[in-house]
Amino acid sequence: MKKVIAITGANGQLGRQFAEDLHGLGYRVCALSREDMDITDFSKVDLILRKINPNIIIHCAAYTKVDLAETEREKAFLVNAFGTRNVAVVAEKMSAKLVYISSDYVFDGKKDTGYDEFDTPNPINVYGASKYAGESFVKNFHSHHFIVRTSWLYGKYGNNFVETMLKLAKSQLGIKVVNDQTGSPTHVKDLVQCVKELMETELYGTYHASNAGACTWYEFAREIFSLSDISVNTTPISTKGFGAGAPRPAYSVLNPCALRLNRLNLMKPWQEGLEEYLKERVTGRL
Repeated sequence: MKKVIAITGANGQLGRQFAEDLHGLGYRVCALSREDMDITDFSKVDLILRKINPNIIIHCAAYTKVDLAETEREKAFLVNAFGTRNVAVVAEKMSAKLVYISSDYVFDGKKDTGYDEFDTPNPINVYGASKYAGESFVKNFHSHHFIVRTSWLYGKYGNNFVETMLKLAKSQLGIKVVNDQTGSPTHVKDLVQCVKELMETELYGTYHASNAGACTWYEFAREIFSLSDISVNTTPISTKGFGAGAPRPAYSVLNPCALRLNRLNLMKPWQEGLEEYLKERVTGRL
């Protein structure tokens, strides 16, 4: 019998990719958008998930507006903390495995050698704090979970840095890009593959899953333009000069220590993930 997988946040960049790729792998996928199931309403979550009765729940739904979260603090915590609690409690009652997608922003960025799963989170913005609160609810209320922290996501669905850079290159002579934040760009298709392998195991716990290697946003932009044969004047600037609303960790590279120790496959280098994405984009296979 086909395994049933429920995906929250199914209209988002990651949720849509999960739904597409897992459906292709023979699972029975129930893709739930915000309209289908408001995760902040416990009774709705309880009713809908019980009806679906999934074997696995992949919880992608999230409040992701990092800058806006600074002024919409309660909304961010309502969705990312209590919404996650609701999904975790119901998943536990049904004995469904739970995958919670978290973020590199749970760290403060003061370490300069990459964070592994045994480093203590210390978020410096509201978004990061709300995602970390979600992690705590998952740990407290669900006994067989995977918390998967990832970073700098891009893919064919939704707005992301790669698409923004390609759009700006068409309309502007020069682009200023932040050069004092370092992380690991991650192709959503690669993340889906990693989670797919993980969720079929009983190796529960917290995992760091990003494409390997690291760069600044500026270096990321340069690589996008180089691989796309686009000539555009790119200038490095500071985070302060960019004027973002929320503080960002200066160094949020995720070290996949748990994947290594559990003898699971590591994700490919970020440059390879980007090259594959851009090739697919050009050939129209996206």
